[in-house]
Parts: sequence; C-alpha cells; structure tokens
Amino acid sequence: MKSFFKSYHYPIFPIVISFVLLVFTGCEDYLEAEDPVGQLNTTTVFNDENTATAAVTSLYGLLRDQVLLTGNSNGLGPLMGLYADKMDYYGTPGESTEHFYTHQITPANLMVKELWDNSYHLIYMCNAAIEGLENSENLTEETKAQLGGEALVVRAMVHFYLLNLFGDIPYIQTTDYETNTKVKRMPEAAVYDALVTDLINAKNLLGPDYPSGERIRANKWVASALLARIYLYMGQWQLAEEESSLLVNQQSVFILEPNPENVFLKDSSGAILQLKPINEGDNTLEGATYIFTAPPPPFAALNNSLVENMDPMDLRKQYWIGEVSDGSNTWYFPYKYKQNLNTGTTMEYSIVLRIAEQFLIRAEARLMQGDLSGANDDLNRIRSRAGLDSITFSTSEAIFEALIKERNFELFSEFGHRWFDLKRWGLANSILAPIKPGWKASNILLPLPESELLLNPNLKPQNPGY
Repeated sequence: MKSFFKSYHYPIFPIVISFVLLVFTGCEDYLEAEDPVGQLNTTTVFNDENTATAAVTSLYGLLRDQVLLTGNSNGLGPLMGLYADKMDYYGTPGESTEHFYTHQITPANLMVKELWDNSYHLIYMCNAAIEGLENSENLTEETKAQLGGEALVVRAMVHFYLLNLFGDIPYIQTTDYETNTKVKRMPEAAVYDALVTDLINAKNLLGPDYPSGERIRANKWVASALLARIYLYMGQWQLAEEESSLLVNQQSVFILEPNPENVFLKDSSGAILQLKPINEGDNTLEGATYIFTAPPPPFAALNNSLVENMDPMDLRKQYWIGEVSDGSNTWYFPYKYKQNLNTGTTMEYSIVLRIAEQFLIRAEARLMQGDLSGANDDLNRIRSRAGLDSITFSTSEAIFEALIKERNFELFSEFGHRWFDLKRWGLANSILAPIKPGWKASNILLPLPESELLLNPNLKPQNPGY
C-alpha cells in the first residue's frame, strides 16, 4: 500500500480501476446487480447503476479485508485487545503486532503505518465515489442518495477510528491532490463536528430499508447507530440517548437475541451492520484469527482476568469464550464466532454494529444525566440476556462500576471497544500501568507514522512521547 499522501497522486481513473478490481477480487458478494464485466470505462462507472453500486459496495470489502474493522490479526479487535488488558501475545517475537502488547511502538512501526495508509486510502476512495455520484448525469436521484449516503457512513466510520487512535487528524473530504498534500491535523472537536455532519447528511439521504435485504450495507439506522456512539464519546448525553433510543425502539427490526449463542450468526436480529465473507461457505476472519484447538496459542489468547472476573452463571462465559488445555495450563480465546473454516454454507457474518451496544450507550447517557432508574433498566436488559439477576443500584458510582463491567463482558474482542472505553473514561493509566511494564501515560495515543511527517510537515508535531 502506498503512503496516503503519495496515493493522492492518483487521479480518478486509477481509483475507478481500484473499485472495479475489488469487485472482481472479493467484493462481488455485496452486489445485487449483474457483474458489469467488460462494461467499464471512466465516463460510465458512476453513470451506470451496476458499476456505481460495485464501486460503493467495494468499500465494505476493504473494511472486511484490510482496514481497521477486518477480523485479521491486523484489525482493531486483536491489536487493541493486546494494547489494552484483554489479550496476551503468543506470536513471533519482535513482530510489529507484539509491540502493541508491550507498548514499544515507535513512529516507524509497520503496523501503525499500515493502519494509517490503508485507512486514508479507503477515505480517498469514499471521496472519489461521492464526487463521482455528485457529477453523475444518468443515475436516478434515489440511487445517488443511497450510494452517497453509504459512502458518507464509511468515510465517517474510518475517520472515527483514526481519531480515537491518533488524536487530532486530517478530515479528508476531497480527492484534490494539491489540497491534500498540504493538509493539517484538525482539533478533536472539529473532527467530531465533521463526523456528526457526515452522519446527519447520511441519515437524510438513506432510507430505513437495507438495500440488499441483508444487513451488509448502510441504511439510516446504521448512520444512527454510529452517530449515537459518537455523541456518547463527545459527552453529548441527551443526543446519545435520543439517537440510541431510535434504534432500541425499532423492535420490529432490531431484537436483543434471547439466546447469546445466536448473537453472532449471519441472520442475527440484533445486528445493525455486518460484513459479509468473501466466498460462499466462508465465515468470519475473526473466527480464523481467534480460534485455536491445540496449545499453546499460535497468536493471542484472552487474558485470564476477563474469565476470572465473570460471574460463573454468565451465559456469555459459557457461549462466547472457548478454552484449550494441555493438562496443566488453560488458555482462553474469543468464541463469539464459532466457525474458522469454510462450512459449505456461510453461517456467520462479522458484526460491526449491534443493538446491545445501543442499550449500553443509552444506559451510560442516562446515567450521566442523572436517570439512575433508566440506566439500571438498560443494564438489566443486557444482564438478563446473559442469564444474570437484575441490579438496582441507587448511586451513580455503583451504576458506573456495573456499566464498566457490562461493556467489558459484552463487547470484548470487538474492534477495540475496551481500549476506547479506558481511554475516554480516563482509566487507561490506572488500569494498565500496574500490569504493563512498558506502559507510559503518553501511550494514550499512537504515534503518527514518521513517513507521513516527512512527506507533509504540516502534520507536525508528532504526538507526545514519541
């Protein structure tokens, strides 16, 4: 992958070719229309519904295979699980991934560069799609609205994760090379404002129905789910409650699966957005990454503290955690996804957004507004599904402690939730310093890749501590 700023040398023609190659090398699953083989040229890709849909749906394929939300070992689930307190590293010593576990990351770390480069390349492709749709003369307004809204959601999602990994970042909204070679980092507050703008615009463009029937492409509820999380991170408690309530109240669409064993199946009624595997019969990359059947772990395993701190009656412990023993030692692994091989018929899709998180968002937002009863109620919805007794805490402090535990036990191994929670709550230093010898308070942010600072000095200064 080329550097982000080098990649901005690309005019629209190579970006179009990138879209098309993605469609035929792994993203065709998202297409409903006939594959447009032999029909492609730079003047028609965004003027034909087939090729325009191919271009936009390929963005989800990049999330699945390369960028941040991939279930591979270079995705946020494993990386930030190792970075926080959820996973232990057993892979090859000295790898870039191990440095996340030991907190020995430098600006030259190859994994950091990959996170940055791949993310901004995808953002560039989102912008190319948005511009292509805006300039299209043949597509219907309905098609342009749906596809444009989807591109806005993906663009916002990638920027959201970059912001929470690196701090102040550029928010890129154009493919113009001259503009992007001189881009500067924006303050966190300005980036959040841009995220909100993108998602509100997306909600206005998108309808309530999933365009393909499956929950693998964005609709207005997907935009709302991400917006609810962003309002929570911003401390906009009332807006977070309102947005999450929109989803919680769509009970004919989103249901908190009664059985934890069914939560991560491809037809889960609690899924808001999923990533479909590349081939029929394939299952999730998370399953292939996390599951192991013989000791010792080949890459990573859950930290024992997660298992030890769970209630013995918690059904999530029974259904979402696997274990392997050599007779003397026991290792645990995330077992939310049960399949790590091709099963002939696909059984599991990777879940990016789900309704349980919305209950937890609303619980926290209610707590921060002093609605202790409402916060208890939402936490109890999650606990009840886990087979646990209801709680009725009368103080904010007790409810907050319960919230920390429920988010930890419900969302572990899912795209860095635990790390982002520790960071935004201001708990990272107190929790990680006693158990991570390499931890420094400045590790709250990753370093910007040194190659990017050399290409564009406007990105300076480097994050503190690097």
